[in-house]
Amino acid sequence: MSRRPLLAAALAALATLAAAPALAQDWPQPGKTIQLVVPAPGGSGTGDTIARVLAEELQSRLKTTFVVDNKAGANGNIGASAAAATPGDGYHFLFSWAGTLAVNKALYKNLPFDAQKDFVPILLVADVPNILVVNNDIPARDLAEFERYAKANPGKLNFGSQGVGTTPHLTGELFARVTGAKLTHVPYRGTAQAVNDLVAGNVDMLFFQLDSVREQYRANKVKMLAVTTAVRIASVPEVPTMEEAGVKDFRSDSWNALAAPPKTPAAIIAKLNDAINAVLKEPEAAEHLRSMNMTPVGGAPDAAKIFIRQETERWGDVIRAAKISLD
Repeated sequence: MSRRPLLAAALAALATLAAAPALAQDWPQPGKTIQLVVPAPGGSGTGDTIARVLAEELQSRLKTTFVVDNKAGANGNIGASAAAATPGDGYHFLFSWAGTLAVNKALYKNLPFDAQKDFVPILLVADVPNILVVNNDIPARDLAEFERYAKANPGKLNFGSQGVGTTPHLTGELFARVTGAKLTHVPYRGTAQAVNDLVAGNVDMLFFQLDSVREQYRANKVKMLAVTTAVRIASVPEVPTMEEAGVKDFRSDSWNALAAPPKTPAAIIAKLNDAINAVLKEPEAAEHLRSMNMTPVGGAPDAAKIFIRQETERWGDVIRAAKISLD
């Protein structure tokens, strides 16, 4: 190659580097709306709630309009596919969770998107713990007794979830894998009926979020044996972690993350990452999330990328071992 093409390439690269700070400084442009695609119905759960809290905080901080665009269906795949097709212009993002960003890759045979290639993680926003809850008739006062009972009665116990491939389903499969217990999965179409059946004794155990079972626990209609995160939950400090209760190397939480189409400029991703980290450090915003039993996370894009890759591998192993598949 002659010197002239080399010089032209070098100048073009320098121009791109010089333009990046200016691009971030000018973003977002006044009057332009930023869209957060949420692959779930509006008002349907913690993911949508967190997205709306985040949108409101960012709207104030970045002085522009944020719109939550709910695109539900196919376990989040419809919304994620729509977000993957958006231009990487800094005005379209995906707010999602383990299902679309980590689990569905192994769960579905033919996905219309590739979470590893079609999205760039910006950061983890919040973490939502799950809790092992059992029917009161189960003769176990703590997790150690429950594990012994489950292994002494292979195939006798069942666990419920909101459907095949959901976090509660995979958490139950993970528990069976880690402890050696033989459990039967009972999928439901939602949360309420599963909780009602737990109280009635039609299902033996659930790995659900605290808000789903708090009322029943306070009324002594069910027993909480352990939380699936590394630390205890402040609102139920008497409930130990899985690790404290004797089950090692067990973690399962419903996390939420923000991601961008792959052509989104790195300078914009960095600026949005800084803005969200600042929001999560604000006492009022952090307390808002904690009041809903959600833990603010934050961090750098690279850390989010590594975490999501690890989650993809971890849940992929569980899915393949349990031979779970959806068309």
